[in-house]
Amino acid sequence: MPQLTYREAISQALWEEMEANPKIFLMGEEIGMWGGTYAVTRGFYDHFGPERVKDTPIAEMVIAGAAIGAAMGGARPVAEIMTINFAFVAFDMIVNHAAKLHYMFGGQMKVPVVIRAPGGGGRQLGATHSQTPDVIFAHFPGLYVLAPGTPRDAKGMLKAALRQDNPVLFIEHATLYQARGEVPAGDYTVPLGKSEVKRPGKDVTIVTYSKMLQISMEAASQLAAEGIEAEVIDLRSLRPLDLDPVFESFKKTNRAVIVEEGWKSFGVGAEVAARTYEECFDYLDAPIKRVAQIEVPLPYNRELEQSALPKAADVIRAVKEVV
Repeated sequence: MPQLTYREAISQALWEEMEANPKIFLMGEEIGMWGGTYAVTRGFYDHFGPERVKDTPIAEMVIAGAAIGAAMGGARPVAEIMTINFAFVAFDMIVNHAAKLHYMFGGQMKVPVVIRAPGGGGRQLGATHSQTPDVIFAHFPGLYVLAPGTPRDAKGMLKAALRQDNPVLFIEHATLYQARGEVPAGDYTVPLGKSEVKRPGKDVTIVTYSKMLQISMEAASQLAAEGIEAEVIDLRSLRPLDLDPVFESFKKTNRAVIVEEGWKSFGVGAEVAARTYEECFDYLDAPIKRVAQIEVPLPYNRELEQSALPKAADVIRAVKEVV
């Protein structure tokens, strides 16, 4: 199976879907002649032209609003926000318009817009450019929030997102673009709103997504060397949130550790833990542990930044506490 980087997988998905569907066009800051901040759209402007690859002003509210309007009019726009931190500027458009228009107007219009946004820390971009606010957007019904952690899932989920009619926030972790993984040749999609077991195990369930999948898999490998077999489940999607594989795994292992890059308070881990307690209380053999970022604005200094982010050692420590 071919090996691609996360960046190449996303770029392939966009290219293939644009070739197949002329209604798809791209818009965002510096995505045209410059090829995008993370080079995902390099070469697109020369191939597809300025009508389908549109450089925009530095105005995220306008980018999101224009994309939503184009989607209501029958197009299939892909709006790139340079970083998810800038999506706060477009928050009203994303959660009050994209997420709600189809429902509020009785299905009279569809909003098939995909908003791509890199997120996460670890690149020394400072506190205001290094956040993981995924759970904030996932709070709102009507908006799909996807956060793939592998090149295979990134390509398949983006292609699936571009073929359906719901508004999607597609979050790409900024430190995953160089990560390599197997990607099937030919056309394929990955179902949206479906979690997946990435590593089978019997002793403890590790629930995670996005960049923390890498951290969790690293921890699981080290734990296996000590005789602890962790089952790793990748949520992949935060809305819709598929917890059936989590419950099934928990009923087998009776223990869980939830790993996220965002802050622990009011986070993804809190939601997953609460639902697991509600649905699987009789199977509980130890308190559910959560591993998350230290609750400070992420420092710029590299050593301080890395010390604040979750690491494999943190996951291993939490697993050993519950087993």
